Amino acid sequence: MSAEPILTDLPPIRPTPARANEMVTLIRSSFAEVEDQAIEMAKHFYGVLFGIAPETRELFPANMEVQRSRLLRALVHVVQMVDQPDDLVPFLSQLGRDHRKFGVMTRHYNAVGTALLSAIAHYLGPGWTPRVQAAWTEAYGIISHAMRTAAEADKGPASWLGRVIGHRRLSWDVAMVQVQTGAPIPYRPGQYLSVETPRRPRLWRYLSPANAPREDGIIEFHVRAVQNGWVSRAIVAHSERGDTWRIGPPMGRLGVDRKSGRDLLMVAGGTGMAPIKSILEDMAQYGENPRAEVFIGGRRWEDLYDFDSLRQLSYTNPWLNVVPVVEDDEGISGAEHGTLADVVTRYGAWKDHDVLVCGSPGMIRATVSRMLVAGTPLDQIRYDPFTMD
Repeated sequence: MSAEPILTDLPPIRPTPARANEMVTLIRSSFAEVEDQAIEMAKHFYGVLFGIAPETRELFPANMEVQRSRLLRALVHVVQMVDQPDDLVPFLSQLGRDHRKFGVMTRHYNAVGTALLSAIAHYLGPGWTPRVQAAWTEAYGIISHAMRTAAEADKGPASWLGRVIGHRRLSWDVAMVQVQTGAPIPYRPGQYLSVETPRRPRLWRYLSPANAPREDGIIEFHVRAVQNGWVSRAIVAHSERGDTWRIGPPMGRLGVDRKSGRDLLMVAGGTGMAPIKSILEDMAQYGENPRAEVFIGGRRWEDLYDFDSLRQLSYTNPWLNVVPVVEDDEGISGAEHGTLADVVTRYGAWKDHDVLVCGSPGMIRATVSRMLVAGTPLDQIRYDPFTMD
């Protein structure tokens, strides 16, 4: 069945439980059929979007390669969460507030929906049945309503301007960048921010502050030059004092739940140390804290670029224990050896702990999977989805 679905303004949809289950099943099964054509599907999506709403082209960078990959990651994440409204709606609300920085208007949501359904229909071919079309239409109605509602309700700034006041290489591929904003950004320790730099205009990257919020508006970012990472490589190699960055609203759900009564397990790989450091720095301001076991990992000892500062923090805070983990340097003493997933689960299932996991998508997947097999309750594990270029 061929189709060029057109979306009109959709009211918020609240499907019955039976209809929601059917919608989830149809969305996941149809997406599985086209997932191996995701790159071509993304190109089709943007082709249709720019055709029916040409003004949206100015919202995106000249090179669309990174933007297409981000669309795919966002789409996959939403598909995976479509039957988890308690997690999905907050995620979409954050996404809606974040999109204000692009200049996205209410009318653009219908154009995006039309382009999305057109791309899926085109590559699904005969599988694009009326029932599948209805399921995707309902799902996008829920998605767009959550995003628009949050965006329209947010009265704060769409973005902040900040000036680079410090840039220092911490290792050959990691840099520390300090940015001072005119007004403090209201992020919570553990959250992440999107940034736009002058050398990569309209190409945003998500970065996690490595410090708790400060009244002077100074934010410290740890940035690794990712292979083929347009933004990260430019930040590490070329950022200079005086550069002006644009910073989007805070996102993410990492943080300490003091009401749970449980101790903490924190697992961080690479620059995943940044949000963990922000959380620990904030905790150090309290008189009492849950006990925190922190595992910091990398392939080599040099990858634990900020371990010394975390170790110093543990010396003055008896509730904190920091364990270094290396994969390849067998000769290193004073560190656990193996992957973070291996080492953490070697200690047990951590059933009585709240778990925070930060790092690359591959590291997060491996660690969470191993912990679930070991018996860690899923509802006690937190991680954020977007961590790389």
